Amino acid sequence: MSTPVNRESIQERFAYWCGKLRLTPGWDVRLEWVDDPHWPKTGDFKIDCDDRKAILLLNAVNPKQENLEEVIVHELMHLKLYPLDQVTEALIVSQFEEGTPAQSFAYRQFFESLEITVEELTKCFLLEFGENRELSFGRCAGEKSFNELYEGLNNLE
Repeated sequence: MSTPVNRESIQERFAYWCGKLRLTPGWDVRLEWVDDPHWPKTGDFKIDCDDRKAILLLNAVNPKQENLEEVIVHELMHLKLYPLDQVTEALIVSQFEEGTPAQSFAYRQFFESLEITVEELTKCFLLEFGENRELSFGRCAGEKSFNELYEGLNNLE
């Protein structure tokens, strides 16, 4: 059974990171807890860009990551980069026909690059300014091992 989430402590870290990343007062950002045991994510955002409001959703029941401070920083980095995200997505939509392999490729490359960038920035900030500097490895648990990735491949010789 997982350890209960200390919501007060996490709320304090959330407020700290909103300030550290200079999101507030430019954005109105709120933290909400998801108590649904079937919710598959650890963190997510709802964003109203026009009104500059955002709600960070955190899984209080079964988070996949061990360090919720890391999840907070990661999700807030997505908010920080949201204008760039939207411009890039609009560019892809305007340049590639919907449903084509080219559009699919452009989207996949963009979102993979965005996620890698957000994760690297998260690690940098967390390791420099975090209270809990332990990186989460929860996502690795569900991944195949190096050997499993190559099982069943034919020998090229």
